[in-house]
Amino acid sequence: MFSFIVRRIAVAIPTLLILILISFVLMFAAPGGPFTNERPLPEAVMNNVMERYGLDDPYPVQMFNYVKNIVLHFDFGPSFQYRDRTVNDVIAQGFPVTLTYGFWSFVVAIGVGVSLGVAAAIRHNSWLDYLAVGISIGAQVLPNFVMAPILLLVFTLWLGWLPGGGWNGGQWNYVIMPVIALSTSYMASIARITRSSMLEVLNSGFIRTAKAKGLPMRRIIWRHALKPAMLPVLSYLGPAFVAMITGSVVVDVYFSTGGIGQFFVNSAFNRDYSVIMGITILVGALTILFNLLVDIAYAWIDPKIRY
Repeated sequence: MFSFIVRRIAVAIPTLLILILISFVLMFAAPGGPFTNERPLPEAVMNNVMERYGLDDPYPVQMFNYVKNIVLHFDFGPSFQYRDRTVNDVIAQGFPVTLTYGFWSFVVAIGVGVSLGVAAAIRHNSWLDYLAVGISIGAQVLPNFVMAPILLLVFTLWLGWLPGGGWNGGQWNYVIMPVIALSTSYMASIARITRSSMLEVLNSGFIRTAKAKGLPMRRIIWRHALKPAMLPVLSYLGPAFVAMITGSVVVDVYFSTGGIGQFFVNSAFNRDYSVIMGITILVGALTILFNLLVDIAYAWIDPKIRY
């Protein structure tokens, strides 16, 4: 197991470095720049600005300094548009908000999705199965950019039960609608994957043997069927968890939560390359990390994976 983890880490580190290099090249290959306006700055002012941010150095030097600062100091550099703030400050402001509602979205998606999938598989072709499949299909066709305005319309404008936006320190009434909007489509995917995987496991030979020995159905589900049925779900959970905890641009815009999704959009409009690259690298690093954790969990559940 230890050698398996070392091999995965040995692959993850160069992958992250390649991601940083590609992000740097793509950002600076785009036309225009963070200081390109309709009214151009005087040449002397532009030279001073470029020197202030180190943009007058050759691209290889800029790239080397950028990678060095990230690797040695975890420093993404200054923001080009948010004055007197660094990219680390921007991420430190937005990421805790996104992490909060993303984490609860993940908990809701896992809890409801796995429960629906298992119930549908156990009661195959019954009313419960049809109900679970119907809920999954309905949730799948309502992505967050559809759910968000519907939730605002119903719970804020019509019923007046929940505030229509803001964060207010993460109080529960400000978190409910972002969590529902973000978790719905993921919950549907988890339910469908769990149902199909559980049906396949329940029709396996070792499950029929356990039934023939007279074991209770509850014990068969918990001790024998659930663990192998979770393997396909685990494969999906890695990128899904990253997608949820790094937030959604739609959720941040509709509910004005102040998460990093809003900063990412504003930076794209303002050509704030350093913030765009910082958030991109953060998402990429989290994706690599959680895929690594999923691989480890996968190998723990199924020892054949280690070989």
